Amino acid sequence: MKAPKFMKLFAQLPSLNQPQRLQVLAALHPAAGLDRVIALIAEIRAPGRRCPDCACERCHRHGQANDLQRFRCCQCGRTFNDLTGTPLARLRHKGKWLDYLTALLDSRTVRSAARQVGVHRNTTFRWRHRFLHWVKYDRPQQLTGIVEADETFLLESQKGSRKLDRKPRKRGGKAALRGLSHHLDCILVARDRSGQTIDAVTGRGALTKSQLNEYLFPKLDPQALLVTDANAAYRAFAREHGIAHHAVNLQAGQRVRASTQGAIHVQNVNAYHRRFKEWLARFHGVASWRLPNYLGWLWALDGGRVTSVEQLLRVAIRFIHR
Repeated sequence: MKAPKFMKLFAQLPSLNQPQRLQVLAALHPAAGLDRVIALIAEIRAPGRRCPDCACERCHRHGQANDLQRFRCCQCGRTFNDLTGTPLARLRHKGKWLDYLTALLDSRTVRSAARQVGVHRNTTFRWRHRFLHWVKYDRPQQLTGIVEADETFLLESQKGSRKLDRKPRKRGGKAALRGLSHHLDCILVARDRSGQTIDAVTGRGALTKSQLNEYLFPKLDPQALLVTDANAAYRAFAREHGIAHHAVNLQAGQRVRASTQGAIHVQNVNAYHRRFKEWLARFHGVASWRLPNYLGWLWALDGGRVTSVEQLLRVAIRFIHR
């Protein structure tokens, strides 16, 4: 629109009544959201922008497409934008991303988020797992001091699968076998007293020493004090690696005991288990293979680690062009 025509239109805005003003604001909201998203993406990517093919840092502008600036690599000639090769590549409705990230921060369900943002429920489900793809890797490098570790179990779910490796069961069913069996997903959570937390879906059934070697050992400081329940897998793991270890016998009613290094208990990690299960209940069952995304989602929200849509967008595209 040319300037004289715009100025004439702008001069008429004060004469609008309230419904008309609301209609104008609703029409401008997606465009404003789009401008903000584009600016944030450029701000996040500008310091480390490089070619996704050859990792060359020398590139020049090469037109625009799908509301994003495109670049051409000076070394290999490939063209790309700031979302090429990322989980967010080729997603549409960028003007509504920030509204959807607000829904993620509020832990809204698929249908609730779809109504709030104004898109189809299938779109919000796809966006959920695209934006959470990298969040599950956003974990501390090491746990130090007193480290509590414990496992919890959820009924395995093949929700959305075209083929099942078992007989189908009704929603909200229970495992066909009693006790710890291959019908339960094992979730390992380790947490130090400063609140740093790691988690992993280790598989189905009881926790084993080899799983602790794979998921816990790389994140555990050699000088840490490992506090667990009386599970024999933890004792064997600590003995193999020479890690200081204390256990509390929860089945015998032992909750806390004193030590020269501090209180010995696993109440922090058990409280985290409770928060996760209570938070997960609103989604009425999630597929087992997507559990890491939900664990990452809660870790981002727990303790107010991520409090703004800008932070969540940074986490979602942190590993761009790596």
